[in-house]
Amino acid sequence: MEKQNAIAALAALAQETRLDIFRLLVRAGREGVTAGTLADALAVPSATLSFHLKELRSAGVAHCRREGRERIYSPNFDAMNELLRFLTENCCGGVASGDV
Repeated sequence: MEKQNAIAALAALAQETRLDIFRLLVRAGREGVTAGTLADALAVPSATLSFHLKELRSAGVAHCRREGRERIYSPNFDAMNELLRFLTENCCGGVASGDV
């Protein structure tokens, strides 16, 4: 992962509403959840939710697909796994984390 991509992902998640949205997406899994369900669960106005979902998608940590008239949002687990690898690639000075 490029440093700029990591910064974008971390910045997107470093906001309370977006972090709450992402955590709900993770709970929903790859199947995803509708924007309406997210709005109801978080009591967030649709315009505000749209803004935050756009930020999560732009940062690459969320996906969106259309099913009929609904937009289904899901977490981008591949991107998050890549981010975790990037953040921990030099962990523990080369010593396996279980050995510390």
